Amino acid sequence: MTNVALKSKFPASLPDSLLQQWNEQLQTMSAIERVEWAYQHLPSSFALTSSFGIQSAVMLHMLTQVDKDIPVLVTDTGYLFEETYRFIDELTERLSLNLHVLSADISPAWQLARYGEQWAQGEKELKQYNFLNKVQPLEKGLTNLGVNTWFSGIRRDQTSHRQNLPILQVLRGRFKLHPIIDWSSKDVHEYLQKHNLPYHPLWEQNYVSVGDTHSTVPLSAEMNEEDTRFNGQQRECGLHTDGDGI
Repeated sequence: MTNVALKSKFPASLPDSLLQQWNEQLQTMSAIERVEWAYQHLPSSFALTSSFGIQSAVMLHMLTQVDKDIPVLVTDTGYLFEETYRFIDELTERLSLNLHVLSADISPAWQLARYGEQWAQGEKELKQYNFLNKVQPLEKGLTNLGVNTWFSGIRRDQTSHRQNLPILQVLRGRFKLHPIIDWSSKDVHEYLQKHNLPYHPLWEQNYVSVGDTHSTVPLSAEMNEEDTRFNGQQRECGLHTDGDGI
């Protein structure tokens, strides 16, 4: 099948057998080869989503080596760590990122007045908070930019949900590619070292995953990585799942 024919295969009309075939091909490729394959075979426009978390510099560097102007989308809940905001500024300047900051239509202060601290009220309220502040802004941003294919730096060893994710999937009507899905922490560290890239500043304080200040804690001896977010209630905020987060 030619590149043109492949590019015409939007998610709605894509046979499962072809998606499986593509994943088998991608399995044999390096991370950068997977990115290059996507640009040759999948429909534009393209975007990269980033949390600017502990190891986010890997994907930000890798994608901008292929496409220096790729839109980089980050969702700002208004509750990110000060270190995260400074990290965003640092990497945006260093890598000349085409940064797009997305946020909810309702300000954090207004949400607090209307709903209270949803992240502390139970699992249902936490999901509603994540949907309003993460999933909904991202979907609006992807739609406004006309994105048909987006890249994410999630990895299988991060959460139980991600253990079975393919390299390429169709999520909420778009192609979603995970170039480093099968990387280990060692692979990540070696890439950062090779390209003189930084970890998130909170890495030095034993944070292994960084989100909102009210829902993130450093890793301690009796915890696993998933316990460091949302008081262990959930690890996925909805951005990488099929549901709407509610």
